[in-house]
Amino acid sequence: MSQYNQIENPYQEIFDQYADVSSFLWVLRSLAVHRPHYSIQDIIKLEKRIQAQLDGLMSSIDEGWKACDKGLEIGEAGEVFTASVFAIRSHEMSHIRTAVEIGLSNEDAEKGLISAMGWLPENLAHPWIDKFLNGKDLRHKYLGVASCGVRRHDPGDVLSLLASRDDCQADPKLYSRVIRLIGELRRQDLMPLVLQSLTSDSQDIRFWAAWTSILLGDKRGLKLIKPFVFLDSIYRKKAIDIAFRALSVDVARNWISEMAAEKVAEKFIIRATSVLGDPHAVNWLINKMKKPPLSRLAGEAFSMITGADFEKLGMVVQSELANENSLDDGDTASVEYDLDDDLTQPDTQKVIRLWQQHGKNFIVGKRYFLGRPIDQTVLNRSLIYGLQRQREFAAMELAMIESGQPLVNTSARQH
Repeated sequence: MSQYNQIENPYQEIFDQYADVSSFLWVLRSLAVHRPHYSIQDIIKLEKRIQAQLDGLMSSIDEGWKACDKGLEIGEAGEVFTASVFAIRSHEMSHIRTAVEIGLSNEDAEKGLISAMGWLPENLAHPWIDKFLNGKDLRHKYLGVASCGVRRHDPGDVLSLLASRDDCQADPKLYSRVIRLIGELRRQDLMPLVLQSLTSDSQDIRFWAAWTSILLGDKRGLKLIKPFVFLDSIYRKKAIDIAFRALSVDVARNWISEMAAEKVAEKFIIRATSVLGDPHAVNWLINKMKKPPLSRLAGEAFSMITGADFEKLGMVVQSELANENSLDDGDTASVEYDLDDDLTQPDTQKVIRLWQQHGKNFIVGKRYFLGRPIDQTVLNRSLIYGLQRQREFAAMELAMIESGQPLVNTSARQH
């Protein structure tokens, strides 16, 4: 029997390799979209490599699924992504049911499943999103809502129905994702439901209600999001990213002073100053560049405000750390590191001289991004040509300025 199998599947190892490489490249991409030195073109190159592996798997439905099924036994996000894309492309219901069920089995696997729904072309993804949204299983409804979020797809009246249903409101995971989607899509018509959620007993729902209300232009959410700026939780970065764009500069400075007084980790204070973009903080940032654990982050914040490119200006201190943490290829252990390690190490003395020469061109109390006062022109240009973290910043700024436009998903598939 084993001899028969060897004859029947002479190329199985090739399909196994397609599945393994696709899953690994997905992990690399999931990090690359947040890496400070990656551009859209870099992301596209990585996506083409992933697509080549997925297309290889599709050359044989039987052998391709055997390879994917092996990966599903691992149950990690990359393997679930590969199997889910393959299953839906294959149109085999048994494969789809298996991939979805395993994809919903834990939070890590779920990321791969949702990512697959964002990867697929519209003609394949949207019919399944409709099925998930209209199904009875609340887990499927969550998958449908999260898929809409990744794709920035507006499901229309279905979203308002979900936001009004008692069973959905009683499920914090599902309902917080519904409220978040209202913000991502800028659904102003659903603001009353968002405001009702500001007093929810669920921390998840309260956070996303505050976040969405601010994104939709209601400043009442600022009072409720403030505790999340100070609380050590998964929401702190997102709270900082939206609050310090909505606050006046004077109030934002007071919050930063409170953060320092309450001994909030300095990396979060640096992020707040970067988001605010007030050159008043530049000298403080330069001082933080002298502290090795903070120097890279402080340097990034300086660049976000002033637009200084340390590498082009020859203001980089060479560090062995940057060479040790390559994510281009290798085993999975190489992806387990802090993405901030990709930031350049600024030469503090050169930065000081640069600021002494050009600091007079910046007006204290005015918000800057990449060396220019924040406006739609610089933001739109950065969204197209900027590096990934610059694009993230630009997308959020644009969402705060442009009424009714969805928040751009800078992690979305590019090709």
